[in-house]
Amino acid sequence: MQRPDERELREELARLRAEHRELDVQIAAEVASPFCDQLQIKRLKRRKLALKDRITAIEDQLLPDIIA
Repeated sequence: MQRPDERELREELARLRAEHRELDVQIAAEVASPFCDQLQIKRLKRRKLALKDRITAIEDQLLPDIIA
């Protein structure tokens, strides 16, 4: 059985991963657009990177390093 905080972290992790995938779709659509806005693309990529950093931090909390 999972601890409540672990369950919450896993739920947030799933939500962040979904948002990260949605940003991939948005970036691809913006790049494919004939009137692509480079500033908007840059903002989306920055948001995607921030999400990736948060995902990594949560994964580190869930799977701590084991020193062998």
